[in-house]
Amino acid sequence: MAKVKTTFYCQNCGTSYAKWQGQCNSCKQWNTIVEEVIQKADKNDWRSASTSTKRASKPLLINEIDTSQEARLDLKDDEFNRVLGSGLVKGSVTLLGGEPGIGKSTLLLQIALYLKYKTLYVSGEESQKQIKMRAERINPKSSNCYILTETKTQNIFKQVEALQPEIIVIDSIQTLHSDYIESSAGSISQIKECTTELIKFAKETATPVMLIGHITKDGHIAGPKILEHMVDTVLQFEGDRNHVFRILRAHKNRFGSTNELGIYEMQGSGLRQVTNPSEILISQKDVDLSGNAIAATLEGMRPLMIEVQALVSTAVYGTPQRSATGFNAKRLNMLLAVLEKRAGFRLGAKDVFLNITGGITVDDPAIDLAVVAAILSSNEDIALPSDYCFAGEVGLSGEIRPVQRIEQRIMEAEKLGFSVIFVSKHNKFGTHSFGIKVQLLSKIEDLVEFIV
Repeated sequence: MAKVKTTFYCQNCGTSYAKWQGQCNSCKQWNTIVEEVIQKADKNDWRSASTSTKRASKPLLINEIDTSQEARLDLKDDEFNRVLGSGLVKGSVTLLGGEPGIGKSTLLLQIALYLKYKTLYVSGEESQKQIKMRAERINPKSSNCYILTETKTQNIFKQVEALQPEIIVIDSIQTLHSDYIESSAGSISQIKECTTELIKFAKETATPVMLIGHITKDGHIAGPKILEHMVDTVLQFEGDRNHVFRILRAHKNRFGSTNELGIYEMQGSGLRQVTNPSEILISQKDVDLSGNAIAATLEGMRPLMIEVQALVSTAVYGTPQRSATGFNAKRLNMLLAVLEKRAGFRLGAKDVFLNITGGITVDDPAIDLAVVAAILSSNEDIALPSDYCFAGEVGLSGEIRPVQRIEQRIMEAEKLGFSVIFVSKHNKFGTHSFGIKVQLLSKIEDLVEFIV
């Protein structure tokens, strides 16, 4: 038996210490350092010792390295493929995190059920019957998805050798444990060891592995921060459990962009892909109402049409209120000051409430023009035409500044049926001709003339 060594780890950041202390020197958190027993044993490969072959790596000239073998697997999910960068790379390790009950297991089980590749879904949290009940709601007919309920990595690899799956899903990494570490499952050392074994397996066999990770109360993935450095891709599944829409983002992606996002709608039969996000961000109404304006924004590389709602009313209690949901409150105050200084609107004694529909938060400065239009519409109680949209940044001197990728925004507005889009006249369009009227503005007073 190898010598047993005691080590102290911080449960918050993973820093190790030789002895216990009250505060972690790295993350400055109190009472997060716990003792773990680690067995220093000679480790075998992820495979059995008889079949293990050790290959020495040799240096290659960078121009001689072949990248044509980096094939991607189609996951039959356009939203997930977009976030990953047009598919799942063979041999990659992907980590998916999110709040409890947000739909992480449902998302990966749904992908596993629709795949034409042989997939092994390993669950350490649910029984096979529980997974079967959920699978019947999503896709009752699947001939390529195998379910395994196991938490010991050595037993998992034995089943992997027998089954030879093309994709492996682990639900979740915090429930696994290895014989080489004597601490309990979910501890810092166990998470690191199990992840290391899975990464080694994925790289040697070119089998993609998808991991589900728990998160802490602060919204970070539970376990050591090194876990996110070890994997190839870190995805975050976001949304409010009280709403049906979910957003998939990439926080790290070695094989693609981190600017893409995927949108899903939670239904009884699983997660539905939302191919047109504007359908959830623009409210459907029978009559035109004042205080509503449509903004052409970008979320990563994807253009979105979002609705901005504003309410301007007389301050009842003397001190006017300024409230913004989904928009920076300081930027709202700046735009109100510009309206008062440059356009002559007296809003200092009025309450102003601003809301971005759909429950999302937007930091794109291109929606400034839509915010100003919604405030003016509510203040004058004049409804804007429903086929108007806006894309422009407002400066402190009242000028309308150009925004990036304006052609992409205009084409998205044209595709969704808008007839007029208001943009800065300083934008450069090139030789492209649009089927939508592009109204050029140079300063905020030009916008007031169209609305009032």
